[in-house]
Amino acid sequence: MADVVSSGADCVITLGGMQSNHCRATAVAARSLNLDCHLIFRSPEDLEDKDPGLVGNLMLERLVGAHIYLVSVGDLEFFLNSMAIANSLKNKLEKEGRKPYIIPPGGSNSLGNWAYIEAIREIEQQVQNSEEAKFDDIVAACGSGGTCAGISLGSRLSSLKAKVHAFAVVGTTEYFYYSTQKLIDGLQSGLDSHEIVDIIDVQGLGYGISTEDELQFIKKIAQATGIILDPVYSGKAAYGMFKDMASNPEKWRGRKVLFIHTGGLLGLYDKTEQIAPLVGECHKLEIDKSIPWQDITGKLF
Repeated sequence: MADVVSSGADCVITLGGMQSNHCRATAVAARSLNLDCHLIFRSPEDLEDKDPGLVGNLMLERLVGAHIYLVSVGDLEFFLNSMAIANSLKNKLEKEGRKPYIIPPGGSNSLGNWAYIEAIREIEQQVQNSEEAKFDDIVAACGSGGTCAGISLGSRLSSLKAKVHAFAVVGTTEYFYYSTQKLIDGLQSGLDSHEIVDIIDVQGLGYGISTEDELQFIKKIAQATGIILDPVYSGKAAYGMFKDMASNPEKWRGRKVLFIHTGGLLGLYDKTEQIAPLVGECHKLEIDKSIPWQDITGKLF
């Protein structure tokens, strides 16, 4: 956003899936700086001409006044052509006299990568202060490539040298090796993406689409630990991690793993109908009439 302001822009354009955390964060940050925000979402074909509603991240985005646009194309087509899609809107806004600034999906570019390089630097400082906090592997969800690239490059540049596993919730592993390579090349790293990160496909039924097993897993983690995973990103990544540990035990045996929770709890509100049968019911509490009850009539006003 500092770059947006210094460029003299009066509005921002960014893109993502319908429950993109990045889009929500961008909309809120833009409003705090008195900038208009234009969000382009990939939409299923049957919903392109329908109002997307006020579920999850969409509620906050629309609450702060973001302008919403829907594009009906495939996941991979959307990401590969994201800048062309954004530029078409940019040209329209410029004709209206606006000064738009395009932020790529997920904030995933060389500038955005510094966020997770800095995050790794902070983690490195915490580890240096605690022997118990040391770990061998880092796991995180991968949705647009920026988190994956930043963590992987940060780990390699730091003293951590932890092996990074990125669980892709959309697209293909080939695409993310390609996009990670482009991102680290933008910082002139001289590294090969295949050497610094292990990318695993966990999209299942597709971006933002949850199976009952995945939601059951999220419920079990919540009830066992109090940690809430979201169904679009961290939930799929953690579910995939546990499945990979079960099917490849030697790969993980004896290793200490840091799982980075990338947020997105609002995405749970998009799954209320699926989650409802998995959680407990509410019960009416019958109060025993013999319990002494204070009469407050006339004592409050």
